[in-house]
Amino acid sequence: MDAEIPDDKKATEHLANERTFLAWVRTSVSIISLGFVVAKFGLWLHELAARFAPGTVVHGSGLSGPIGMGMIAFGGALALLAGWRFHVVNRQIDRGLVSVDRGLVVLIAVAMAALALAMVVYIGVSTGPG
Repeated sequence: MDAEIPDDKKATEHLANERTFLAWVRTSVSIISLGFVVAKFGLWLHELAARFAPGTVVHGSGLSGPIGMGMIAFGGALALLAGWRFHVVNRQIDRGLVSVDRGLVVLIAVAMAALALAMVVYIGVSTGPG
């Protein structure tokens, strides 16, 4: 689906594109931050147990590091993807014809669903039964 942009509306479209880019960046920063917290959570639990109950064995799944690093990598990739999409849309606006990239929307939706599933598995494994 293509949409034509009149010359008098191009500035508005460029500003909307910039706001969209900034929203992508905020989302990527949030995912990176959450990934850092998840990656450090297992280590924090071990340190907390050692401080308050020396000799206590803390059982962990060992998944917090890999999942957290995966989230950090995904957040970084999302920021790069946002920059790429920003430039693509800017070129389209300059030409006066903008199209929707449905494949990109599906890709991000699937990646977010996979990330959510990984977090559900991590919580299930780390909390254990009952």
